Amino acid sequence: MSFKINDYTKSREMFERAEKVIPSGVYGHLGPAEGCFIPVSAFPLFGDRAQGSYFWDVDGNKFIDYMCAYGPNVLGYNDPDVDAAALEQAKKCNCTTSPSYKAVEFAELLVDTVNCADWAFFAKNGNDVTTAAIMTARAHTHRKKIIFINGFYHGISPWTQKVDYPGVLEEDVANNIYIDWNDIPALERVIAENEGEIAAFISTPYLHGNFFDNQLPADGYWQKVRELCTKNGIVLIVDDVRAGFRLDIAGSDHFYGFEADLICFCKALANGWNVSCLCGKEWLKGAVSGLSYTGSYWMSAIPFAAAIANINKMKAIDCPALLKEKSVKLLDGLKATAANNGFDLVVSGEPALFYLRIANDDSMMIHQDWIAEMVKRGIFLAGHHNHFMNAAVSDEDIKHTLDVADEAFRVTKKMHPEAF
Repeated sequence: MSFKINDYTKSREMFERAEKVIPSGVYGHLGPAEGCFIPVSAFPLFGDRAQGSYFWDVDGNKFIDYMCAYGPNVLGYNDPDVDAAALEQAKKCNCTTSPSYKAVEFAELLVDTVNCADWAFFAKNGNDVTTAAIMTARAHTHRKKIIFINGFYHGISPWTQKVDYPGVLEEDVANNIYIDWNDIPALERVIAENEGEIAAFISTPYLHGNFFDNQLPADGYWQKVRELCTKNGIVLIVDDVRAGFRLDIAGSDHFYGFEADLICFCKALANGWNVSCLCGKEWLKGAVSGLSYTGSYWMSAIPFAAAIANINKMKAIDCPALLKEKSVKLLDGLKATAANNGFDLVVSGEPALFYLRIANDDSMMIHQDWIAEMVKRGIFLAGHHNHFMNAAVSDEDIKHTLDVADEAFRVTKKMHPEAF
């Protein structure tokens, strides 16, 4: 079987128009500006519509989407129950002078759902709530320094970036301390070296950075981190923006057997409707209440209604278990298909947020070429980022993905005879 190769004529025409009026045409992670579409010619640049596990680009090409808009799509695009709740709320109000009572209902649901939550603070993006978490920790402790894990991503504010990035100043990151993942001795050392000065430790529940194999926590790692933070008055922040609700409806800290002091959610919170939240312990409520930190759309009611429906549906279908089941089926098939074609496909991270890497060469060019061949045939993967399973992916989708993967492996092998 030979699969159709996508044509992107309209996408390219639209991109030429975009470059005239939008910086970089498509800036950030959704477009080619960051150099992650290799080659750019293999990727669609503008979408037209989406439904379930699929999206269609402006050229009419259909994709099984394993990026899920980089995470928000957890039940499937345009889930009927979530969208019905949003549209019903739209008939009443959204952005109003006095916030909708939906804010209260949503916060109550989160406190009832998230293991470590005594309250919920709402915003729009993941960066909004990771920043709120850092500000809350500093307000509570009256300390400046923050411990990060090397390879982290916590958003786009200057404090989350590197000093050599455009627009980032030395003073923006002067109070950042960096250690390696799973390195308890390093954590103990920097706490001792900065005694009484550290406001917070922030990390994702496992290391799911870009361009490297994802790493799970070692046995007892989080329990030891929790012990050290408690002993030294350090606020423990879990950035669950990416993994939240995909591993455990109660939060990824609950999944790994510990309790965060603050936990940040966004992507899967409302199945694509834009809302984020910071949840935390009662003893931090005063600190977060005192922040001068708000936004015009942070109390918009439509995303609250969508999120309530989304969380209730995720509970009803046991979404984390369903995502794991589908992911294991896909990943077992991909590994077998790769091996049959002579490829060493490394799978890392948790199954519901799997990271892929072809290890036949160190340059990752073989991997990038295979990803490109998949995308050109209608399977949307990324060469640099972890992927996301969603509940709408069917057995037929998985079978089709494996069939395309087989052809893509064969084509890629011919492109790199020196590696086989």
